[in-house]
Amino acid sequence: MAAGQQSGAVRTPRILIATDAWRPQVNGVARTLQWLMEELTATGIDVVMLTTEGFSSIPAPSYPGLRIALPLPSAIGRFIERHDPDAVHIATEGPIGFLTRMHCLRSGRRYTTCYHTRFPEYLAARWPIPLSWSYAALRRFHNASAMTMVSTRSVQQELESLGFEHLVPWRRGIPLHNFPVPDPVELLWPKPAFLFVGRVAVEKNIEAFLKLDLPGVKVVVGDGPARNALMQAYPGVIFPGRLDGAELSRAYASADVFVFPSLTDTYGLVMLEAMACGMPVAAYPVAGPLDVVGDTGCGVLDFDLRRAALAALDISRDKCRRYGAAHSMQESARSFMGNVVRANQISWQPGALQEAV
Repeated sequence: MAAGQQSGAVRTPRILIATDAWRPQVNGVARTLQWLMEELTATGIDVVMLTTEGFSSIPAPSYPGLRIALPLPSAIGRFIERHDPDAVHIATEGPIGFLTRMHCLRSGRRYTTCYHTRFPEYLAARWPIPLSWSYAALRRFHNASAMTMVSTRSVQQELESLGFEHLVPWRRGIPLHNFPVPDPVELLWPKPAFLFVGRVAVEKNIEAFLKLDLPGVKVVVGDGPARNALMQAYPGVIFPGRLDGAELSRAYASADVFVFPSLTDTYGLVMLEAMACGMPVAAYPVAGPLDVVGDTGCGVLDFDLRRAALAALDISRDKCRRYGAAHSMQESARSFMGNVVRANQISWQPGALQEAV
């Protein structure tokens, strides 16, 4: 009998989340799952994280700052059975996720998955691996699940066209208290300042931003395997490294336009962070920006990224703050739990997350 299914009682379920993306990694998936765990736990839900912690690991090829865990299948199975969860959610397609999936299939446990990252495009940017091969592997991974959560409707439509099944939306959000707007704002850079925040890697297409002929200064906040090369190639750009907490909020508040040059992100949480701090967004009109910014008036989407960045200078910061504030982590947690409850047919009195079901 699973943890939350005690005879004669209805209690908060135990949710096991398996992920290869976890601290100390700094990326959108790891941050989303950290925030989700904190929000669910704060509302009384029993969350068990099955992560890379405690397992031996090796550096990821072409990305030495990222470690890949190498757990034994038996260790994953014992962990799951020891905690006996009511629901298993597999967040990533790495070794942790693959072995969790394998155990669930063998033991007859239902599970859900999430499609966070366009790994086929990321792999193709580094090695000559056909997209069709990578998508076939991902399709096989996800289609055995009870449900696969996706960040936006456009991603859902794209994956459906590739043969993915059981797709449902999971509304994304950010912990708004993590991104307060400093008052007064002590500017870090001269105006106008154009800012990028994120992992400094080839798949983020950052060089498309750095090549733009823009007034003022360009700032790249973050770290990653491409940082040193970009610093050498663009000595006029400011690279403050990774920033967190109040320093990151001050960076958002000090800049004038957030430039998001990625062509492959499925969402782009940093755009929500920027808007919550009052920054308009300039981006390409592709999946991610189309869903996050769209026709909200809080950014400019144009395949001419320079034109988008300059036009975004005229957008109201107050309007951006209001839009960003509408995407809380509490709403995201409700959306997630609604999916989990439906997929696992859990009997549950949701309390603080009642709107989820």
